[in-house]
Amino acid sequence: MKNRNYLIAAGAIIVLFIGYFVLRGDNSVAGSDMLATVKRGQFRVEIETTGELEAKNSVKILGPQQLRNFQIWQVTIQNIIDEGTVVKKGDWIATLDRSEFQKKFAEKQIELEKANSKFTQTQLDTTLQLRQARDELINLKYGAEEKQIILEQSKFEPPATIKQAEINLDKANRALEQAIENYKIKKNQNIEKMREVSAELRKVQGDFNNMTSVLQSFDVTAPEDGMVIYEKGWDGKPVKAGSQIQMWEPTVATLPDLTKMVSKTYVNEVDVRKVKAGQRVTVGLDAYPDKRLMGTVVQVANVGEQRPNSDAKVFEVRVEIDGTDATLRPSMTTSNKIIAAVKDGVLYIPLECLHSQFDSITYVYAKEGSGIAKREVIVGETNANEAVITAGVSEEMRVFLSVPTGKEGDAVELLPELNGKRRKKDAQENAAPATALVNKPVASKGNQP
Repeated sequence: MKNRNYLIAAGAIIVLFIGYFVLRGDNSVAGSDMLATVKRGQFRVEIETTGELEAKNSVKILGPQQLRNFQIWQVTIQNIIDEGTVVKKGDWIATLDRSEFQKKFAEKQIELEKANSKFTQTQLDTTLQLRQARDELINLKYGAEEKQIILEQSKFEPPATIKQAEINLDKANRALEQAIENYKIKKNQNIEKMREVSAELRKVQGDFNNMTSVLQSFDVTAPEDGMVIYEKGWDGKPVKAGSQIQMWEPTVATLPDLTKMVSKTYVNEVDVRKVKAGQRVTVGLDAYPDKRLMGTVVQVANVGEQRPNSDAKVFEVRVEIDGTDATLRPSMTTSNKIIAAVKDGVLYIPLECLHSQFDSITYVYAKEGSGIAKREVIVGETNANEAVITAGVSEEMRVFLSVPTGKEGDAVELLPELNGKRRKKDAQENAAPATALVNKPVASKGNQP
C-alpha cells in the first residue's frame, strides 16, 4: 500500500512537470509573438483617401478681363468680402489695386488730348488753305474777265496790240483753269488729312472709353445670388487680400451651387489602376464625424500630377455625393473609402503576416500544434490592412504577425501545385548561356523546391 502511494505521488509530480513545461512553452510563444487567425468571409478592396468638397457647378466672379490689352498681366486684391458671405446680385465682392492701370489711364488721357489738339489744328489749317485757294480763284477769274474786256476794247488797235491782248487773255484763262484743278487736288488732300487725324482720334477715344469702363470694373460685384467661396491659386491656397490674380484666369471667387456637391480627392499611382468611374464611395466628414454619405466615382484623371510638398505622383478623382444635404459646404474635408472590389467567402489575413524572399516566394509562419511551419502562400487582392490568400492556408489557421525568434533560416514549405512551373522555369534558366548566369543570385539550400 505504501509503495502504491509513492507511485501515485511520483506520477502526479511528473504530470505537473509536463503541464508546466507545455504551458510555459505556449506562454512564451504567446508572450513573445502575436498570432492572427485566418478568417473566411467578405473581403472589401477599399482605397482610403482624403478629399475636399466643392460644388459640382458654380458661377465665377471675374475681375477685369481686358487688362492684357494694356500689357497688365497680374493685379493685387486690396480688399475682399469674407468667405462664406451670402450676397445678392450686384453686391460688392472685392476691390482690386488699380495703381498700375491708373498710370496707363493717365497716359491715355494725355494721348487723347494730343489727338484732339491735332484734329483741331488740322481742321483749322485745311480751312485756311482752302479759303486762300478760293480767294485766289476769285482773283484769277476777275483777271481773266479784265483781259477779256481789254481784248474787246482793242479791236480798233493795230494787229500787234490785238494779238498781245489775245495772248494775255489766253494766259489768264489757263491760269484760272490750273488754279481750279489745283484747288480740287488740294481739297482732296485736306479731306484725307482730316480722315487720318479723325481715325486716330477715334482710336484714342475708343481706347480711352474702354479704359474708363475697365477702371470701373476694379470694383468687383456679384453676377448672381449665392455664397462667396474664395478661388484657389496655383499653389492650392485660397486668394485673399494681398493675393495676386493672373489675367489669363482673372477669377476672384466663385458662387457655388450647393445642391450638388463633389469630393475632389487624389489617389496615388499605385492604387489608381483599381479606381474606375461608377464605383461606390463611402464619404465621411471631419466636421460631422457621425455623418456618413454615399457617392459615386464620376471621373478619374488620365494624367498624374505632383502635389505641393509631396514626392509621389497622384491622380485626381472626383466623387459625386448622392442627393442633397444642407449641411455640406465647400472646402469641408472628407474621408473617402472607394470600394474597388467586394469578394465573398474568401480567406484573408493581416498584411503583417506576409513575408517574402529574394526569389519572390511569399510565405507565412503558421502555428501547427506545438511547432511552427514556414509555408508558401499565393496572395490575391489586398487592401490597406489585409490580403486575400488563395492557396497555402486554411480557415481558422493561426499565423504569426512577425518572424518568430530563431525561425528566420527555416526552409519554406513550397506549394505542390507550383512545383511544375518552377521546374520548367529552372530548366529554361539552366539552358541559358553561361554569361547570363554569372550574376544570378544563388538561393539557399533550404529554399530549393
